[in-house]
Amino acid sequence: MRALLLAAGLGTRLRPITNVMPKCLVKINGRPLLDYWLELLSQAGITEVLINLHYLPEQVLDYIKTCKYPITITTAFEENLLSTAGTILKNKDFLKKEPFFVIHADNLSIFNVNEFKEKFYRRESTVEITMMTFYTDSPKECGIVELNSNNIVSAFHEKVTSPPSNLANGAVYIISPLVVDFISSLKLTVIDFSTQVLPHFMGRINTYHNHFYHRDIGTITSLEIAEKEYPKYSKLYHQHFIQTSLL
Repeated sequence: MRALLLAAGLGTRLRPITNVMPKCLVKINGRPLLDYWLELLSQAGITEVLINLHYLPEQVLDYIKTCKYPITITTAFEENLLSTAGTILKNKDFLKKEPFFVIHADNLSIFNVNEFKEKFYRRESTVEITMMTFYTDSPKECGIVELNSNNIVSAFHEKVTSPPSNLANGAVYIISPLVVDFISSLKLTVIDFSTQVLPHFMGRINTYHNHFYHRDIGTITSLEIAEKEYPKYSKLYHQHFIQTSLL
């Protein structure tokens, strides 16, 4: 399975840090955010990744040259930002009409990639998207999801003032080729995934809940929190992985 890492955003809420570097290269405990994603994906056997570029692309290209993980990285520069679904459509040839990961690389996350893939492959026959969910401490700043009794997304609330819960969309997905066909049918260039694609697939999105760690590195405050809490959760995850491997 291939992965599309979305890394083209301006990161305006992280200024002044992002005045001099793209958001995907902001460092957490000495490592660029993008590095965490490439490590996580490579450990799960994903070997082909596409990264979209826009803001300060030369810095991202320089980082890729130093990448130590066994991954083939393709880049796609966007002169004008296309939004998530627009980027998917522009790069549909890379995706090869197969299921693929879409990952917003401005998040920091710990999860079992292979379990996520299994949730997609064992999906109900009508499901076309598997969405990561997590519990957020800032629900007004997230897309909040409602689930039915089968953990299928039944409603989606994108950054509303009175969210119904704190169960949030983690902006990490596995997507079937049928979704790309739908995006193509819109006959647009700039296409928002949350407002123009997800509503069409209500009732056809199952979920993978991230029980370990997931945080949007969108503000200076969230970055500072991640610096403190990520090492603890990373250690807990690896202890759990070792224990379950021995069972």
